[in-house]
Amino acid sequence: MPVTSPAAPPSAAVPPAPHRSDALPQDFGALLGQDPEIAGILLAERDRQAGTLQLIAAENFTSPAVLAALGSPLANKYAEGYPGARHHGGCEQADAAERIAVRRATTLFGAEHANVQPHSGSSAVLAAYAALLRPGDTVLAMGLPYGGHLTHGAPGNFSGRWFDFVGYGVDPDTGLIDYPRLRALARARRPKAIVCGSISYPRHPDHALFREIADEVGAYLIVDAAHPMGLIAGGAAPNPVPYADVVCATTHKVLRGPRGGMILCGADLAERIDRAVFPFTQGGAQMHTVAAKAVAFGEAATPAYTLYVHQVVAHARVLAAGLQAEGFEVTTGGTDTHIVVADPAPLGVDGRTARERLAAAGMVLDTCALPYGGARGIRLGTAAVTTQGMDDRDMARIAALFGAAVREPGDVGPIAAEVRALAERNPPYPG
Repeated sequence: MPVTSPAAPPSAAVPPAPHRSDALPQDFGALLGQDPEIAGILLAERDRQAGTLQLIAAENFTSPAVLAALGSPLANKYAEGYPGARHHGGCEQADAAERIAVRRATTLFGAEHANVQPHSGSSAVLAAYAALLRPGDTVLAMGLPYGGHLTHGAPGNFSGRWFDFVGYGVDPDTGLIDYPRLRALARARRPKAIVCGSISYPRHPDHALFREIADEVGAYLIVDAAHPMGLIAGGAAPNPVPYADVVCATTHKVLRGPRGGMILCGADLAERIDRAVFPFTQGGAQMHTVAAKAVAFGEAATPAYTLYVHQVVAHARVLAAGLQAEGFEVTTGGTDTHIVVADPAPLGVDGRTARERLAAAGMVLDTCALPYGGARGIRLGTAAVTTQGMDDRDMARIAALFGAAVREPGDVGPIAAEVRALAERNPPYPG
């Protein structure tokens, strides 16, 4: 059953303005005096980010306001429990910040309940499993060779050790989720839960069909929306909340908030989810991060953010087309999201070699598994470069630089110089 992409607003062709640096807490004067060793590392990382292209699909640049919240006095506050029911005194402001974060999250995504305390996306998934499953239960999730996450049954992860995971995959010809095979696996294995989500699937899943299959076999539907959650917030990807029992996500990536996780669910599961986060899987919440999540949710509710996420998708499509023109094989023939997955084999190299050559030229990205064959390709995303204010012409030029860097591994000096110039023309924090 095909799923079409949400339409972009008419103004989506106008690139969003990059972050301003007026409130950016980058005065390292005190740190330089007290700990120059660490201060030097922070300054070097700032320069690395400003002088190279950040194309890792899971990364972005937070706003100065998010950074300010992360460096706020709430970093000092211990606040085990939930608003109005803390295990420590002095939590009045922590309670207020968390209530705002919860209210903004439920409004933004149309959910009945939100838990904003998970420290990461993996923590959120762990809590969802703890709330709904018992050790040994069967779970159906996308297989790791097709883009499944570590928490979707990797042997070295808690998920693979505690639960009986069965992997579904994609059609070998199209690269799209094989829904008939998914249904057949569900009927045969009768899982306790079905997980919808991936780290490298560039198309929108059919949430309604996942719900139908889950209902047919009496399974919970858990949507791991770590990657598309930011697109969902701005209307550039379908919202899984009406279909899922539980939605897990990160608050960084396209959402452009602090590194952390969140869980959305209906009122019927709210208490189970909250108890699974605290006290079962976590202790005290990181209240400075919760406040920063509230800031990010507020930013994501603005028209400027809606424009931004539609530009992210438009840029990914331009980049995918450009990579195809350079000779890369793009999985599924394109993308609906911020993610592009490409096989550099037609250029005579594997994914790891391509990543190394691109890194030498100042283009930072990941490798990932390619369906069928065991090879690794490259995975890239357009969230960070779009935050910087780059446009379609920049995306086309980046694709050309990709081709040149992979095909010509010798002297990458001229390519690296052009990459640095492009990055410096579009700083993440101008000024």
